[in-house]
Parts: sequence; C-alpha cells; structure tokens
Amino acid sequence: MEATWTLLDVAGWVALLLWGVHMVQTGIQRGFGPELRRFLGTTLHNRFAALAAGLGVTAVLQSSTATGLMVAGFAAAGAVALQPALAVMLGANVGTTLIVQAFSFDVSGVAPMLFLLGVLLFRRGTAARTRDLGRVAIGLGLMLFALHSLILLLEPFEDMPNFRMVLGAVATQPVLDVLLAAGLTWAAHSSVAVVLLTMSFAAKGAIPPHAAYALVLGANLGTAINPVLEGGAGDDPVGRRLPIGNLLTRVVGVIVALAGLDWLGPWLTRLEPDPVRAVADFHTAFNVVIAVVFLPLLAPYAALLERLLPARVEPDDPSQPRYLDAAALESPPVALAGAAREAMRMADGMEAMLSEAAQALSGTDRHRFAAVRRGDDMLDRLSAAVKTYLTQLDPEALTDLDTRRLHQILGFATQLEAAGDVIDRNVMAVFARRLKRGLALPEAERAEAAQLLERLARTARMAGSVLMTEDARAARLLASEKEAFRVLEAAATTDHLNRLRAGGAEAEASMMHLELLRELKRVNGHLVAAAAYPVLEEQGELLPNRLRLDP
Repeated sequence: MEATWTLLDVAGWVALLLWGVHMVQTGIQRGFGPELRRFLGTTLHNRFAALAAGLGVTAVLQSSTATGLMVAGFAAAGAVALQPALAVMLGANVGTTLIVQAFSFDVSGVAPMLFLLGVLLFRRGTAARTRDLGRVAIGLGLMLFALHSLILLLEPFEDMPNFRMVLGAVATQPVLDVLLAAGLTWAAHSSVAVVLLTMSFAAKGAIPPHAAYALVLGANLGTAINPVLEGGAGDDPVGRRLPIGNLLTRVVGVIVALAGLDWLGPWLTRLEPDPVRAVADFHTAFNVVIAVVFLPLLAPYAALLERLLPARVEPDDPSQPRYLDAAALESPPVALAGAAREAMRMADGMEAMLSEAAQALSGTDRHRFAAVRRGDDMLDRLSAAVKTYLTQLDPEALTDLDTRRLHQILGFATQLEAAGDVIDRNVMAVFARRLKRGLALPEAERAEAAQLLERLARTARMAGSVLMTEDARAARLLASEKEAFRVLEAAATTDHLNRLRAGGAEAEASMMHLELLRELKRVNGHLVAAAAYPVLEEQGELLPNRLRLDP
C-alpha cells in the first residue's frame, strides 16, 4: 500500500512539473510570440544565422516544438528553403537545453521569490504582457518546487531493495531506457520535463549515470517524434520533410551515442562527479555535437530529403484547406496566421464566383451555373473548416489580441459564406428564371448589372486585403463602398422605372432586374461587414446605430 501512495506522490509532482513547463511556454508565447516569429522570419537568409536564430528563440520559448511550428509555417509558404529550416531545428534543439543547465544548479530556494513575483505581476499588472511575465515566473517556481519535492520524496526509498531492483533492471538495458524516455517525452510533449525528472533520480543515486544518459537520449528522440506523428502536413511529402529530417538527425545521434555509451559514461563521470551536472552537460553536449556535425552537411542532406520526399503533383481541390496545420494549434499566433490565409482563399473564391456570375449574365451557357454552385460549395467547406479549426484553440493560451483576431477571422468566414449563398441561391435564381422564360435583358440593364458585379469583385479583393493588413484607411475605403453601392443601386432603380414608364421594358423582365439589384446589394453588404467593420470598431469609428437620437 505504501508503494502505491509513493507512486501517486511521484505522479503528482511530475504532473506539477509538467504544468510548470506548460505555464512557462504559454506565458512566453502569449507575451512575445508575434515578436519572436517576426525575428525568426527575418533571420533565415543562411544556415548560420538560422542556427543562431533557432537557438535564441527556443532559449526564450523553451519549446523546440513551437519554434519548429513557426519555421514549418515559413517553409510551407515557400518563404524559406529546407536547408535553413533544418539549421533552425539544430539551433532549437540546443536552445531547449539551456533551462536544463540552469536547473542543474541548486536554485530551489528561489522558488518562493518567483511565486511572489509572479503573483504580483499577474494580479497587479495592467498590461497583458506583464501578466504573461507573471505566468512565466509562477511556472518557473512550480518547476523548481516540483523538482525539489521529487528529490526529497525519493530519499527514504533510495535504499529499498524492491525500488533498487526495479531501477536496476532498467539501468542494465540502455535500449529500453531510450524507448521508455522517448515514450514519456512523446506523451508529455516536453523533453525538458523528462530530462529534469531524470536529473532528480540521478541526484539521489536512484539510477546510475549510464542509465541516466540513455534516458536523456530517449528524451531527445521523443521530442522529434511528436511533429512527425502529429503534424498537420498529413501525407504531403513537402510538409513532412522538415520533421522527418529533424527526426533522422536525432536517430543518427542516438545510435552513435548508444554505441559509445560504455566508453562515454565512465569518462563523463570522472570529468563531472556531480550526477545532476553530468546529466545536464551530456544533454547539452549531445545536441551541440549533432549541430556541429550536421551543419556543414545540410546542403546535401536537404537535397537527399527532397529526392526521398518529392513534391506530389495531383489535381488541386480548392475546397480542401491548405494552411490549417493541426500541429500549429499549440502556437496560437501560427494557427491564426494559417486561418487568415485560408480565409484569403475564400476571398479569391468569392471573386471567381462573381466572375462566373458575370459570364452567366451575358450568355446562355448553363455550365456557368454549375461553376457558381461549385464555388459556393467551396466557400461552405472552407468556412466550416476554418470555424472547426479555430474552436480547437485553447482559450487559456490566447491573448486579448489573439482573441480579437480569432473573432475577426470567424466573422470574415461567416460573412463570405453568407455572400456565397446569396449569389448561388438568389442571384443565379434570377438568371435561371430569365433563361427559362426566354426573357432578354435590355442592353442598358445588362451593362448596369455587369458593372455592379465587377465592382463587387473589386470589393471582395479589398476585403481580403483589409483582413490581412487591418489598415484603418483601407477599412474606411471599403466601408464607403456600401454607400457608393447604395447610390448606384438607387440610380439604377430610378433609371429602370423611367424606362418602364416610357414603355422601354417588359414588366416581368423589369421586376427581375430590380430583384437582381437588391440581391447584389445584399452581397455587397456581406463583403463590407466581413472586413471593414471589425477594424473600424476597433478604431472607435463606428456609430452604435444609424437612427437619429431624440433631442
């Protein structure tokens, strides 16, 4: 029974350690994620700068996975080649060892001060970034407290025969140690936590140095498995080049280190008698050596990966999302950027729908109707995919800015989906009735409708630009389109009625034209509301309503 309670205590402190790591990572990402992403994006011009950038960004984020997601986004967009992307991952793997180095010293006494600082910043801070720094301080304190408590918990049991027997069985099987640590790292999504846990066991002599080094190797292997198994690239070979390339460097390093562990272990023990420092140094040295060995070989290595994983040429399905990377959900800025790019594809699809509608207006080809219907189906599927994707984001990991951006993208997708429905179900229905009854629009009315459709296509392009730039001037220009369209629609209605009074148009055809103008006006309203209103509301430039207040 006592052994059961001990295992529960160990599990509890390990869970606290994992939560501390999570708080540090989310606090840094929420407070400095966009700036770190911009910094990373500007330093990928060569492999040496990319290596340094990956090291620096990961030293701050303490998550090589988050850094990998950022550079994977750049690679997917074609903004960075595979060679510097691999260099970033080499630097990221070194950067994530720095916190392990810091925790290898006896700094547990700092935990109370970190708790105090964190609570003060979180409770008293008014700025979002200040509160995020408070979260980081609390997370660091939890990590120190959990490690110290684990060491104290293991002291009474380090001489127990059963405990020694279990750990001794593990210690004699380095391959088993590697697999065990790799599995734990995959499950915990944190190599830092597993290495720190290994250090706590090594501190009390619960495991010999030989086994501790093997566990460290497994942690380094496990952290590279997550992006391969859980990445959002799916079966796309191009998207899988970076995570597979990073995993293969880990595999080669682990195999070589395991082969030399019988010689390397005793040498490191003589060099660094403190088992905690020895584990931390081995962890850092392993990643530094891999970076030094592979950095000069990145050019042929990248070429080999490109040959092994060639780009797949297949028919493009525009209704399938391209930028909704499931792995990026752990990094909200990256996920929101991908969702915004997918929403931009919806704006392109809307423009194509309007072009097909204009072609249907001027001819009798019923294939145009099918093209418009396919465009509406594409908008529906992309809108549903964007909404499903964004609802998977953890609200606790979102800053106020992230939440505002999320609502902006959701609103954009919803409004474009509604606009597509109006075109497919209402605008094209007017065209279909006209063809069915053999009613030809007068040349003047056809020109008016074509002019409005062309203007709507420009409005769709402008809406996409406002979504990406959030520029207030462009938003005001987009909002003015609603009033301009209202004037055009009113003028067209007046001209139509004048022609009708003069006997220049058939009554039924005239009513269809008026209906068409009303539906196009609805489309324009959705396009303006999709992008202009959120930006103008943020700037405080929208009135609560258009009703005149009573004096």
